Amino acid sequence: MTEAPAKPVPTRPVPISPTLVSAVVIGRNEGERLRACLTSLQPQEGRLIYVDSGSSDGSVEMATQMGVEVVSLDMELPFTAARARNAGLERLADAEGYVQLVDGDCEVNSDWIPAAAAFLDAHPEVAVTCGRRRERHPQASIYNQLCDAEWDTPIGEAKACGGDALMRLEALRAVDGYRDSLIAGEEPEMWLRLRHKGWKIWRLEAEMTLHDAQMTRFGQWWNRSRRAGHAFAEGAALHGAPPDRHWVAETRRAVIWGAALPLVLILGALLLSPWALLLGLIYPLQLLRLSRRMGLRPAWFSLLGKFAECTGVVEYWGNRLRGTNRKILEYK
Repeated sequence: MTEAPAKPVPTRPVPISPTLVSAVVIGRNEGERLRACLTSLQPQEGRLIYVDSGSSDGSVEMATQMGVEVVSLDMELPFTAARARNAGLERLADAEGYVQLVDGDCEVNSDWIPAAAAFLDAHPEVAVTCGRRRERHPQASIYNQLCDAEWDTPIGEAKACGGDALMRLEALRAVDGYRDSLIAGEEPEMWLRLRHKGWKIWRLEAEMTLHDAQMTRFGQWWNRSRRAGHAFAEGAALHGAPPDRHWVAETRRAVIWGAALPLVLILGALLLSPWALLLGLIYPLQLLRLSRRMGLRPAWFSLLGKFAECTGVVEYWGNRLRGTNRKILEYK
């Protein structure tokens, strides 16, 4: 499949913030993607820290040669992206100002940090600001397209944003950073705790990062959706009580569409009448409803994804009942 070039980003003058900005990058075996990421951050005046999670491709050596501070995680301990981010933030324990958090497979737009820092300077009530994260090769696969669409969230005040964001170090310290134990969904969970402290999260109408998902196989997409279901269930377990109801609706939808309805159909057909299978028409009707809003192919994957998400929900609760924790679930 021919890959369409990434959408060009118009260059425009932006105010330069006087506030010092550092950056924390996390990654493992990102290769040249990591080089592009670190290069895009080197013009900043603050410290640039790379947290490596057991790379075997020379990432540590490359980052060191580029003059970047490197933190190598102890991989004998359970790994999570949240733990990696916290390790980078610990290096900034005495720093002031802002920090750009970014994954090692992303390249930061040259205009982003000055514009985002200027926004935080002007809005002291905002703890976190993010912009538009784009997939570098959205036409490479339907799965990359789904990622790109997922990141196109509304402009303005938000409940959450992704892992790429500019943040106040002061605010992060007020909530003790990320929750190390979460294998996914660590950002929305921390944003919720920030909002409890009175801070705000804001999405700007500005280009922020280019991401390289490299998601070309169905199995990758399925595991990513499964991980989302796990995050929904754990988030609901942590903060599902009113008034937050954190990810309760998402968990409920995954269970209803991915397990409850199929179970009702099967039991109805076995115990009552084969005609009960006609209730299965609710799925094509739901597909039609979603298609009107997002198009047929995205609607199909949205509906199919509920089965993967339900698998993640069941996995979370199964592990919890057994008193065990799941290791990180990756899709690359």
